[in-house]
Amino acid sequence: MNILAVIPARGGSKGIPRKNVRLMNGIPLISYSINNAKSCDLITDVVVTTDDEEIIGIAKLNHVQYIERDSTLAEDKITLDPVIYDAVYKIEKKKNIYYDIVITLQPTSPLLKSKTLVTAIESFLSDDKDTYISVVNNPHLSWSKNENEFTPNYKERLNRQQLPPHYLETGAFFITKREFIKPNSRMGKNVSVFEVSEDEAIDIDNYRDWILCENILKRKRIVFRVDGHKKLGMGHIYHCLTLAYHLTGHEIMFVTKQQYTEGVNKIKESHMPYMLIKNDQEFFQFLRKWKADIIVNDCLDTDEGYIKILKKLVKRVITIEDMGSGARYADAIINALYEKDLKNLKYYCQQGNLYSGENYICLRDEFLINEPKEFSKEVKKVLVMFGGTDPSNLTKKLYHVSLELHNNYPEIEFYFITGSGYDCDRNNIYTRKDKNIFILNNVKRVSDYMREADLAFTSQGRTVYELASLGVPSIVLAQNEREQLHTFAQMKNGFLNLGLGEKISNETIKSTFKWLVETEQIRYEMRDLMLKHNLKKGINRVIDIILKED
Repeated sequence: MNILAVIPARGGSKGIPRKNVRLMNGIPLISYSINNAKSCDLITDVVVTTDDEEIIGIAKLNHVQYIERDSTLAEDKITLDPVIYDAVYKIEKKKNIYYDIVITLQPTSPLLKSKTLVTAIESFLSDDKDTYISVVNNPHLSWSKNENEFTPNYKERLNRQQLPPHYLETGAFFITKREFIKPNSRMGKNVSVFEVSEDEAIDIDNYRDWILCENILKRKRIVFRVDGHKKLGMGHIYHCLTLAYHLTGHEIMFVTKQQYTEGVNKIKESHMPYMLIKNDQEFFQFLRKWKADIIVNDCLDTDEGYIKILKKLVKRVITIEDMGSGARYADAIINALYEKDLKNLKYYCQQGNLYSGENYICLRDEFLINEPKEFSKEVKKVLVMFGGTDPSNLTKKLYHVSLELHNNYPEIEFYFITGSGYDCDRNNIYTRKDKNIFILNNVKRVSDYMREADLAFTSQGRTVYELASLGVPSIVLAQNEREQLHTFAQMKNGFLNLGLGEKISNETIKSTFKWLVETEQIRYEMRDLMLKHNLKKGINRVIDIILKED
């Protein structure tokens, strides 16, 4: 079975001058179709038909045959049928061979995958059809014009996913039996279509198509390895989701341990693709199959062996808030929360691959677009927020404190925002309108509640940066000793830090609250110190680090 792939590429493109030889993501556009044809073992010969010296030069560089097309076959109005016939006739005569099947591969479909081409040829060989045409299924509610009337091309208005198939031809490939190659036709009597993906169907006709294709070719496969659970909290999950939402256009996969249901449920809720694992060995097996370009590892304190295995499996490894011995073997370490206690890590790290401090804080989208309200001389609303799981149960502690504070401040409203991993019923925490206490669980837009607060109670994690972006004076109680290493939440930045939450007495909390409520000037200065920090550029810096080319 002799199969010929013909690549028609003229030099006189007007929409995009020199289109077929321009570099698309560093490679001449025509080279994508040449490489696809050469990589397919089923194809016997590959020939480029052209009228252009540059294209001939690229064909020679790629070690494929070429046919010099007559100028009359390179005019704008000439269809592909006589061009393909001319190429097949000349190459058969030159090589003294007769081909059984002829495949037209247009150079304007750089996103066609070689695997798709092979599958299409195999399907054609096992089928009884005369011709295969590549198509994309693109159902839409469409209309036709008949004289002066517009009529719908559908019987019932449905969502796109519910519409019947509507196939559009693409330029990816055209497979036909040799006997149907004529000067004015390539199509047999018995025709079928072969569906390709929307990406593979893109045919470059204008600059918009070019930009779209080039962006898709630059797309990375990025794995986020992250867990969230009661003891650890949900901050790592939220952080990785924030990054993933800013990597639109890239292929994202979350990998998390199946036993940590709080984190699994949050990832499911986000509708991000995910893979569940039991242990690191299953993670390594997944990476061997999925062929990621980048790993963002947001798991604390990695060891040397773990990161070295990742480096063997993936080209670029980013580790987040990692104080372990393995961090120094990563391509980049982003420790936004730790500005101190990094001396050992800095000593062992490669030059310039450790990024620490507030410049690398990643605010969620809602905080990038929300703005602080005007300063309120009176405290009317207080926000209490201790994360998605609140491992030290500081919510319960503040709940009882707020019940007592109500006696002295009956007009102040307390809003408790709890996460999906916190059990309010088990802790006997519920809304008490008579005490101006309101419990809100799993709030979608936290920033709206933060913005309206005049004072806040919070732990010492990423929430402090969100409060700072909105200028909300805050009292901080750390969840654990590690969280106390996060050095941003100090008075110099507008926070009154009481220390480890479980060791702070209710009386200390109440007296601190009383002092801030009754001292307008202190709250104003705290707000001013917060708003001096520009935290909205951090997400762009971190995305640049993740996508950085070596």
